[in-house]
Amino acid sequence: MSTTTGTIFDLIGGDAAVDAAVEVLYRRILGDPELAPFFEKVPMGRQKVQMRAFLITALGGPDCYRGRDMARAHQRHAITDHHFDLVAGHLIATLGELGVPEELQAQIVAVVAPLRSDVVQVQPA
Repeated sequence: MSTTTGTIFDLIGGDAAVDAAVEVLYRRILGDPELAPFFEKVPMGRQKVQMRAFLITALGGPDCYRGRDMARAHQRHAITDHHFDLVAGHLIATLGELGVPEELQAQIVAVVAPLRSDVVQVQPA
């Protein structure tokens, strides 16, 4: 995604900013008792590499994401809207902790929000 003065990737600080965001985000997610169980058997080194590549690409950096599409990547998990909202909250808190301006936070959320329909696998009864 581009803005009038560059991509979000550039505006947040490029690779270093994405690296920091991924570390803080997963620290938060793994510390959340409702989300941590999703990652019990996940090799976190690989997971972080995939998330980093996804964010770089999604935020307008180099096209380096080679992982599965979001629906396939999440299909075996019982992810609900509640779980998606928890992760979104951790993402916003992460961006705030790292000093990302609110305008850029909103732009990042706008990039991630449409993924809800691919990530959420369990609909309310």
